[in-house]
Amino acid sequence: MNTQTRETTSMSDAQDKAGTLIEALPWIQRFAGTTMVIKYGGNAMVNDELRRAFAEDVVFLHHVGIHPVVVHGGGPQINAMLSRLGIESEFKGGLRVTTPEAMDVVRMVLTGQVGRELVGLINSHGPYAVGMSGEDGGLLRAVRTGTVVDGEEVDLGLVGEVVGVNPEGIVDILAAGRIPVISTVAPEIADDGSTTGQVLNVNADTAAAAVASALGASKLVILTDVEGLYANWPDKSSLISSLTASELREMLPRLESGMIPKMAACLQAVDDGVERAHIVDGRLPHSMLLETFTTAGIGTQVVPDEETNA
Repeated sequence: MNTQTRETTSMSDAQDKAGTLIEALPWIQRFAGTTMVIKYGGNAMVNDELRRAFAEDVVFLHHVGIHPVVVHGGGPQINAMLSRLGIESEFKGGLRVTTPEAMDVVRMVLTGQVGRELVGLINSHGPYAVGMSGEDGGLLRAVRTGTVVDGEEVDLGLVGEVVGVNPEGIVDILAAGRIPVISTVAPEIADDGSTTGQVLNVNADTAAAAVASALGASKLVILTDVEGLYANWPDKSSLISSLTASELREMLPRLESGMIPKMAACLQAVDDGVERAHIVDGRLPHSMLLETFTTAGIGTQVVPDEETNA
């Protein structure tokens, strides 16, 4: 007779786990078959535990019938490489100023390093992820843009704003049962619609919003390094769990500069028909699952004006 030593779980622990699964069931049913665009960034990109947890979350979404599309930046890695090469980084209005020299580094790091590492993490669970950039298949089209800081126009160099998305490549990858992982560099488009031959650095938050809109996604989730949006920063008790597009539009000019691109991306996505946009704390392991599959959720969600309840 063979005997085995089995790890035992107390009945209360087992019931807690069962309760968690049952709580997730209606949300799984609700979002199965829909597309979720996730902007991956912040501390979740550089902490090994958080990186592994993020990959697990994406694979979990895939296996419960949701179609995840990952759009990533690479700010920490870009900063590290620019520093290593002795190239100074500068930000204005929360956006990176990109010189031609810096653009070479941005392109190399986003597509050649960050994207490949993320694809590898996801594929450690099975052959799911396919890497691509905004240049591939004419996925993204962008025009050069600046920003306004203290009422003055500021030149951001080779920084682009997405003006068009060709989602066919993403749709094909999803139809094949794969997970697209997209780096945010994009070809520059001239006034006549032709490409100029220049590649632009596109803010990952706004790119993710454009992709979510083009795909008709049910959710846009932006991972960041704060718990969510605060009504009165830095008062931690003023965390906003949910607000409408109109409420966010009224608040936007008063936000901290680093939050403006993220919240503007959420607003744009909801205005374009995405059902919900979320700011989620990427410093918390599995935060994306907590936001998606629990009744209380975490972070801050933006909903259309006609919908005030989660």
